[in-house]
Amino acid sequence: MQIKTTSGIEIKEVYTEPKNLSELPGEFPYTRGIQKDMYRGKMWTMRQYAGFSTAEESNRRYHYLLSQGTTGLSVAFDLPTQIGYDSDDPMSEGEVGKVGVAIDSLQDMELLFDGIDLQKVSTSMTINSTAAILLAMYIAVAKKQGADIKLISGTIQNDILKEYAARGTYIYPPKPSMRLITDIFEYCSKEVPKWNTISISGYHIREAGSTAVQELAFTLANGKAYLKAAIEKGLDINVFAKRLSFFFNCHNNFFEEIAKFRAARRMWANITKELGATDPSAQKLRFHTQTGGSTLTAQQPLNNIIRVTNQALAAVLGGTQSLHTNGYDEALSLPTEAAARIALRTQQIIAFESGAADTVDPLAGSYFVEALTDEVEAAAWQYIEKIDAMGGAVNAIELGYIQEEIAAASYDYQKEVESEERKIVGLNSYGDKEEINPETFRVNDSIRKMQMEKIASLKSSRNNVYLREALNDLERTAKAGENVMPAVLNCVESYATVGEISNLLRKVFGEYSTV
Repeated sequence: MQIKTTSGIEIKEVYTEPKNLSELPGEFPYTRGIQKDMYRGKMWTMRQYAGFSTAEESNRRYHYLLSQGTTGLSVAFDLPTQIGYDSDDPMSEGEVGKVGVAIDSLQDMELLFDGIDLQKVSTSMTINSTAAILLAMYIAVAKKQGADIKLISGTIQNDILKEYAARGTYIYPPKPSMRLITDIFEYCSKEVPKWNTISISGYHIREAGSTAVQELAFTLANGKAYLKAAIEKGLDINVFAKRLSFFFNCHNNFFEEIAKFRAARRMWANITKELGATDPSAQKLRFHTQTGGSTLTAQQPLNNIIRVTNQALAAVLGGTQSLHTNGYDEALSLPTEAAARIALRTQQIIAFESGAADTVDPLAGSYFVEALTDEVEAAAWQYIEKIDAMGGAVNAIELGYIQEEIAAASYDYQKEVESEERKIVGLNSYGDKEEINPETFRVNDSIRKMQMEKIASLKSSRNNVYLREALNDLERTAKAGENVMPAVLNCVESYATVGEISNLLRKVFGEYSTV
């Protein structure tokens, strides 16, 4: 009988060949972890991804999560915010506040973080096309709080390449988008040195249907493209690479996921070294993990608690630096407070009751895990070599190669589920006649009207002369090829809206059309 991982790697019946393990945790190429003491020295950051409705509503959820022991915030923005439309734009109708919080201006960002000390909390923001704008808003709020912006910490996703390949919330063509990203690298290295300027995301690649190996390969290929773009801009890899982080998915194939994380560290260490990184901190792959949203089922939703636990444990055993656990009801709606609390408690039980965090890389030396780490790595290098031969990730995306590979993998997976070759408990096997229908979370449909009223009030009260000067300076800066971040910050502090700034940059850069 032949058994394979989700990536098609054959699993032997038994593994008997030992491997010479001279490498220690905290040593190049960091297969066993980027810190010698890992969770004995510092526990992973326990994040809960949240954002919905208005800034005021999301702020209440953030205070609740912090009171329950969350050690970092992760902000979800609604689709209009992600693609640069204000809530009053006709394109926003039906989407305001639905899959994340609606942020139209600095006024909303001030409300979102009201009563939260930004110098003491680490914040991750899932934002890409409008990353420069939302980061500028965060910096502006921190300044208003009296914080030293050199001490604020967090992450913006800022990974546009995976948007073209898998997710779709892009605005501008690849080249100006890459320019915006490297502008952020340059600005933050000087002004906000503790900020992680990009979270190179495999999560959405996996959610789009890729295999674990494809997630790893395409994510690192994108990372390599960002490194090269920054080097071409004249930035020092030993400086900016220290602030890069990654964002991986974690699905149900327990050992393959652990092997993926171990292989990722080893591969990235070699990629950065090859491109000139000599500082160990610039060679280390730091990553956040989120449990797999696409693995959750609307059928028998309480089963998702077990799925999330399995995935979270794999992420911890794989050495993650930060973790978000999904609510069991997320296949049905945004998570309720009860579901979010259970998801957080899952992390806390793993951390403080399971013993998984007591020693570094506890599965090291396992014949199976070591062999699988090598096989996952070898399969991922094959993809990266193909992408390099095409001229890198940007070219591979423009040619449609990465999109086609993901689509093919997604199709194959769906066929396996529908034929019941792949069992999904509660979905295509072990069904119940009586389904449990938990209470679900609903967003108020009047959110758009409330946001439109806020925008109208803001535009009548702000200094529009000063605002026009700020927007004119941003247009000049964008056309001149100068770093846009100081001008974006000036616009934000003048209470320009997300849509006003994005539309100006649309005029300068144009919009991207799909392959």
